[in-house]
Amino acid sequence: MFTIVIDIETLADKIIADAARNQATDIHIIPRKNDTLVQIRLTNKLIPLLSLPKEECDRLISHFKFTANMDIGERRRPQSGAIICEVNGQLMGLRLSTLPSNSRESLVIRMLPQQEQIPFHQISLFPTMTRKLLALLKHAHGLIILTGPTGSGKTTTLYSLLTETAHLFHRNVITLEDPIEKKYDSVLQVQVNEKAGVTYAAGLKAILRHDPDIIMVGEIRDAETAKIAVRAALTGHLVLSTMHTRDAKGAVYRLYEFGVNWLEVEQTLIAVTAQRLVELTCPFCAGECSPFCHSNGRWKRASIFELLTGRNLSLVMRAAKGEKVEVKYRTIKDVIKKGIVLGYIKESEYDRLVYNYEEE
Repeated sequence: MFTIVIDIETLADKIIADAARNQATDIHIIPRKNDTLVQIRLTNKLIPLLSLPKEECDRLISHFKFTANMDIGERRRPQSGAIICEVNGQLMGLRLSTLPSNSRESLVIRMLPQQEQIPFHQISLFPTMTRKLLALLKHAHGLIILTGPTGSGKTTTLYSLLTETAHLFHRNVITLEDPIEKKYDSVLQVQVNEKAGVTYAAGLKAILRHDPDIIMVGEIRDAETAKIAVRAALTGHLVLSTMHTRDAKGAVYRLYEFGVNWLEVEQTLIAVTAQRLVELTCPFCAGECSPFCHSNGRWKRASIFELLTGRNLSLVMRAAKGEKVEVKYRTIKDVIKKGIVLGYIKESEYDRLVYNYEEE
């Protein structure tokens, strides 16, 4: 970490370029009492990038806000914005979020490489799961839900699946997102715009009249969206969406909380997955990797899945309705254990991701 004072526009470009070169997922600009700290997120760690004089913080954040067409004069409420720019010869989407602190604003920038597409065969650490996911997309209609925390790679998985099925099965794919994180030519993308009346619910109703084969809903956030997504699956469409739940069976209970008709859920829900991004064992470093290790970056991580489908899914639905049934299937915990035993996944990932699972 070092102290630097240069032109604000040049400084902003340098921060973005450095983050992109290091394959960072986020940039944090944090005001402190005596200075400003700029950090980047590499895998699951925040790495200090540079320190700026205290007075440079507001200027830097104002520059980013101006570029993203945000209100520069408003510093008392959170704001969000987006920029598409070229970084190191590649298109990069930047999603900005400001948050007022006790004295000044802080800014977080999510890095979204527009041209980065994970090959379908690399979606899962274990190839068997990749084949199972693709097999799910052969259904003509139904509902598939992907769950996991923010940053677990749900959207990337969704797009890899949709791009593959659009080419493989020649289907019309329409997405409804808030916001559109990456632009793809193979699918028709619709941006949620609540000010213009395009909510998740209204957008879904309009999409149903647009002759889709597959509908991707960015996220099921409320009861209305959940009910419309289920009914869209009933009308002969394959619907894919995401939820924020801890595990796969949590999505079934969430649908129950939303008040969705259980008969409709049983007729439409095909599968639920839970996903995590795990850090792989570095072939060059013993133990923890240095931030400057040349193998460092996103490709040093992989997705693992917990899949709930078929008989196990039916048992979970019965359990959600209050029946006493025993459900046993391979959970995230089991997959992580397998990866550690085979030497693919760091042992520290078990403590990080499985702390909230009950030990047998």
